[in-house]
Amino acid sequence: MTAEPPIVDRETWSRERRTLLDREKAHTREGDAIAAVRRRLPMTEVDAGTTLVGPDGPVSFLDVFDGRDQLIVYKHMWHLGAGIEGQCEGCTASIFDVHDASYLNHRGVSFAVFCEGPWDEIAPYREFMGYTLPWYSMLGVDDDAVGHGVIDEPGNLACYLRHGDRTYLTNETVGRGVETIMLQAHLLDLTVYGRQEAWQNSPPGWPQHPTATWWTKNNRPVPQWTRPEPGRCCG
Repeated sequence: MTAEPPIVDRETWSRERRTLLDREKAHTREGDAIAAVRRRLPMTEVDAGTTLVGPDGPVSFLDVFDGRDQLIVYKHMWHLGAGIEGQCEGCTASIFDVHDASYLNHRGVSFAVFCEGPWDEIAPYREFMGYTLPWYSMLGVDDDAVGHGVIDEPGNLACYLRHGDRTYLTNETVGRGVETIMLQAHLLDLTVYGRQEAWQNSPPGWPQHPTATWWTKNNRPVPQWTRPEPGRCCG
């Protein structure tokens, strides 16, 4: 039987929750302070003419801004020749909740995914997964600020600024910094059992599975099992 929290009266529950709320507010204020420093980071120029490949063929990095002054890019890993079912579970979890960039667009920010794979492999994967936002192949791109990443770790988020025809890298984050866009991870964190993984500090008896398995089912990305034609990849 799975363990459960102790049962208390409503007044006790309310008192304990308010105590935690004070810590949550402090955490939010610290996040605001860090964001203020982030907004003051310097930037480094990026070659605006760097060529990527999209559904209509080669495009320049500048074109990806789609006329806006800012751009956020998720850099998606790719396992060459592995098919739809063999792609990165972590990258799938990172990008899956970003289906509409309307609020970003409202503030002059475009959103795109840059993928390490060739376009002829990316296109059927993007269609199968139901992604609607722009994807581009960054295969062969030499400038790390556009391609793999300056921090040199795949699966990262990068932010850019455009001044006329010149473009700049303003921020890049990897690892758990990418959780910014992982809505369902944050929602799991609000639940009593969290992400149910071994790395989390949980009371005895709480369900805990190996790390990085909340996004994986039978060694494949979880959302693939709910796609309209699962037989194409999942049997």
